[in-house]
Amino acid sequence: MRRLAPLLAVLLGAVAAAALAAVAAADAPRRGVVVVIAHVPSPGYPAFPLVVGDDIYEGTYANPNGDSIPSHVFEFSATGKLEKTFVVKGQDLSQDHGVQVATTDARGDLVLLDDTSGRILLLNPRTGAQTQYGSVADLPTCTADGDKPPCSQAKADLTPEPDYAAWGPDGSLYVTDYQQAVIWRVPPHGGRAQVWLSSPALDGELFGTAGLVILPDHRTLMFDQASNAGAGGGGNPSTGKLYTVPIVRGDKPGPLHELWESPPAAAPDGFALSRSGDIYMALVGPSANDVVELSPAGKQLATFGTPITGANGSSIPFDEPSGVSFLGTELVIANQSYLQGDTAHMALLGLGTGERGAPTYVPRTAGPVVHVKKKKKRHRHHHRRHRSARRG
Repeated sequence: MRRLAPLLAVLLGAVAAAALAAVAAADAPRRGVVVVIAHVPSPGYPAFPLVVGDDIYEGTYANPNGDSIPSHVFEFSATGKLEKTFVVKGQDLSQDHGVQVATTDARGDLVLLDDTSGRILLLNPRTGAQTQYGSVADLPTCTADGDKPPCSQAKADLTPEPDYAAWGPDGSLYVTDYQQAVIWRVPPHGGRAQVWLSSPALDGELFGTAGLVILPDHRTLMFDQASNAGAGGGGNPSTGKLYTVPIVRGDKPGPLHELWESPPAAAPDGFALSRSGDIYMALVGPSANDVVELSPAGKQLATFGTPITGANGSSIPFDEPSGVSFLGTELVIANQSYLQGDTAHMALLGLGTGERGAPTYVPRTAGPVVHVKKKKKRHRHHHRRHRSARRG
């Protein structure tokens, strides 16, 4: 019986895990069904929802009407219970202010992108401690600076707006800039960001480079554009784009490859990858206001823009969905209501997809240098036994 005990323990554990998976699958909404996970409290305007395990971390973005409330980061459980609240420190409350919870580092600290200030912060979700990890600069336009790098190839001279981030295999942090027509690279272990990719194709004026992920090969970045309003070159300036760009030798950008072009005024924003490689993208613009599913090759497969039923039976529409992240087979969506400012619509929604999300890539070198105290070596003294030879 004792020999069978370990085997029984393994079998019982497998049965329990299967039961939990079955419960989770039963709780997840069916494909195309949208439910309310949680309402986002003041100051509202939720941005990208970062899922870490069974927790959802949600930052509050800028209020277009202005306010004097510091940005918050909320920690929700998978069922929508508000677990913790963190207040972001060091913001200039006289200016527009908001934060995006972009990713985590290897230690589990949250990476925050501070709107307008250009700060990149680390927030320890266990202690609430906040430290600065890096920063992005306010660039002059290339025309105003005589094409002297580093400069922005945007036509208008706009302030920095770090938007989304993804880790590279060497621990570099790549960051999109919504207004300056660049993608930044923060060196491994932090510091001042350097311009990694600069192109007129990234100029969307006020609506530029947004969502960013690294593909499973860990050598290709995928990002989208809300519009190409400042890029010129023909076409409709209000259409958005989805691109890939490889990271080539020397951590340089390779050639841009366009995968997809959005309808006019759809304004692609945050997106997430499923394990099949499909792309689920929030379209925050007034002509779309929905979530689109694309194939890995950029073919449009489905849209999800139907109203949803709230807890009280009222109909709640998509109201500027701005960011998405997978929680099992459920796509967590931040309903921002940026223009309407309807606090009843500022919520985390759950869309059933019928497939699981791809894991978020965080290399072991992501984040600050961790100083490990070296253990003192114990010196073993080998005592030689001296045998005394008897002389006879």
